Formats: sequence, C-alpha cells, structure tokens
Amino acid sequence: MAFVRAIARGYERYGMDPSAALSGAQIPPRELENPDARVTAAQFETLSGHAMQELDDEALGWFSRRLPWGTYGMLCRASNASPDLGVAIKRWCRHHRLLTEDITLDLAVAGGIATVTITEHRDLGAFREFCLVSSLRFLHGYASWAIDSRVSLSAASFSFEPPPHRDAYPLMFGGELQFGTAKTSYSFDERYLAMPMLRDERALRTMLRRALPLTVLQYRRDRLLGKRVRELLRTRGPEAGNAEAIALLLNLSSRTLHRQLQEEGVSLQALKDEVRHELAADQLRRTERPIKQIALAVGFRNEKSFSRAFRTWSGLTPGEFRQRGPLQRSGV
Repeated sequence: MAFVRAIARGYERYGMDPSAALSGAQIPPRELENPDARVTAAQFETLSGHAMQELDDEALGWFSRRLPWGTYGMLCRASNASPDLGVAIKRWCRHHRLLTEDITLDLAVAGGIATVTITEHRDLGAFREFCLVSSLRFLHGYASWAIDSRVSLSAASFSFEPPPHRDAYPLMFGGELQFGTAKTSYSFDERYLAMPMLRDERALRTMLRRALPLTVLQYRRDRLLGKRVRELLRTRGPEAGNAEAIALLLNLSSRTLHRQLQEEGVSLQALKDEVRHELAADQLRRTERPIKQIALAVGFRNEKSFSRAFRTWSGLTPGEFRQRGPLQRSGV
C-alpha cells in the first residue's frame, strides 16, 4: 500500500483527485491508511496505467519535470536496436539522462558481475523509495523482456532504511538484499550482457500496450539457468548436493528450478551427470589418484556405481579411460 500512497501523492502534487484511478483499480480510499493492506499485481497495474495517463507523467510526480505518456516507450525503442543486452542497458542509462537530471543510472562490470547503480542528484522527498524501486524495476523488466529471459539478480541494495513492507522486496528483486547502503543498485551475472536482443519492432509495439506487468511480476524464463547450475555443481559441489540445496543457492524454489530447466530442455540429473563426467575425466587424465577416491570426490558412494555410470557416459570403464592415455582419448 506504500506504493499506492506514493501514486496518490503524485495526484496531490498536480492538484488532482485520485478517486477515479483508485476506483478503476478497485482500491477503497480508506485502505490507503492501512499499513497492513496489500494490492494485487493486476490492481497495481491498473492504477499505475490510469495515473500515468491521467497525470500525463510516467514518473508519477517523482521528478522536477513531467515525463509525458510514452516517454518510457521511447526509451525502450532507443535501446531495442542494440546487438546485445549490454549495449541496450548502456543506451538506456545514457538516454535516461536526457529525460531528467534528478537521477542518473550507470552500468559497471567487475569480476564477472554487472551492476546497475542509481545516483541521486536532488532530494526526492516522499517519492524517494517508489522512484528508486520503480526506476530499477523498469530497466529490469525491459531487460528481461528484450532477451526473453529473466535476468536473475544476485544482489540488490537500497540507499534507505528497511521499510515496514520490506517483506515485499524479495518478490520484486531476489538475491541478497541490503538496506541503508550508499547507493541504490542491483547486480547480476555478467554473462547476461552478451545475450542477443530477441525482440523486433512488432513485438515492442505489442509489449508497450501492456508494459507495466514487466515492472510488477518476475519474468518467468531464465535462459542462463542451466549454465548457472553447471557452475554451482563444478565449484560448490558439496553445497549443491541436491535440488533443494541448488535452488536455495539460486534463490528459487526446487519446483521452479525443475520447471525452468525443463523449459530449457535439460534436467537437473543430466547436468549433474555432465559435470560428474567432466570432473571425473579430468582427474583420471591428470592425476594418479585411486579410482575409488575419484568416485567419492565426484559424488558417488562407491567405485562400482561410479564405474557403471562412467561406462554409460564414455563407453569405457574408468580404468580403460586412464590406460588409453591423453592422446588416444582426444582422438589423435
């Protein structure tokens, strides 16, 4: 309800009455003062869309000047001709500066992590939380839509203290959340930046007719999920022993993990087998460790089950694989 109240403040700023917008979204005005009240995603979409058009301000009063209806659509178009997501986000940040000087957005990459940061250049007052959260969600929703993949966040930071409704933040952002930081930002795997843009002008026009759900709901598909699971299995094997543990590391439910992998056309068991085979073959090739130790190291309970699985993967037993030597194994 805090975000609904922020929209009502936008009406107050322009000396207008929010009653029609609240009525259209079926939100009783008395609920505005109820700190425990909640609205559905559909109600919030309806309210926001009505307010943006009625106020002719897609920023809903946040900034020192209006962003007329269609402004963010123009921002989407300016970014959509990019070859990949990294270029698109850079264009979004650059062009956003043409809209307002009140905040700036920047993209930085370091250590395999991409971070979008907001810098505030004036006091946003009572609109501050809603402005910063929405500005991040606008870009995140567009980015996910543009590559047809959820951009799964590893962390998000907010330059204000935890609000009473902080329980809503994991639903909007995911990843590790921090409040009271120097700046507002979110971070994600750098590899998303290399993913190609998949949406043409026709798809963009269709999306813009109902763009607001992208800022309210999490995008469902994650095209990088299989790669992220493989990486966890390779680097954090003891912590990633089963679906529940992997899902926890990825801030997902195990049901969502299985469903999204299925949408990618791969199963968790297939990924486990792939990584086990890779790690086992590497140890057989580079070390003289006993096969029993290698079996335990890659997650098998005994040498017999490991040998059976390895033969299924490669057509050879671990001993035969090791005896063939590196040149023969590579097909030379």
